[in-house]
Amino acid sequence: MVARRLAGGIGALAVGISAAAIGGEAPHGETAITCTNVSSGANWQIKIDYDKGTVDSNPARISDAEISWHDPTDGGNYRLDRKSEKLTVVIASSTGGYSLFHRCKL
Repeated sequence: MVARRLAGGIGALAVGISAAAIGGEAPHGETAITCTNVSSGANWQIKIDYDKGTVDSNPARISDAEISWHDPTDGGNYRLDRKSEKLTVVIASSTGGYSLFHRCKL
């Protein structure tokens, strides 16, 4: 009797996990996202191509937690936290560099 209940519970758990995995598919294609500088209020857009693994045509690391990339044009290292929607930009320079903070609507 106990073994049947345990087996039934394990079976239900397996079905629940499978359904969650099927429903949680990764994004595909391209999407434009608007980001806002938290200090100045200035808006700008980034284009994420999930299929090619790029942001604004720059190679990117895309995971469930974050998207990060380097833009050789401005030398910036970008990190977008997908949960908090916070984008941090670090620009290195001979004087130490600086950081910029943005919010992006995903």
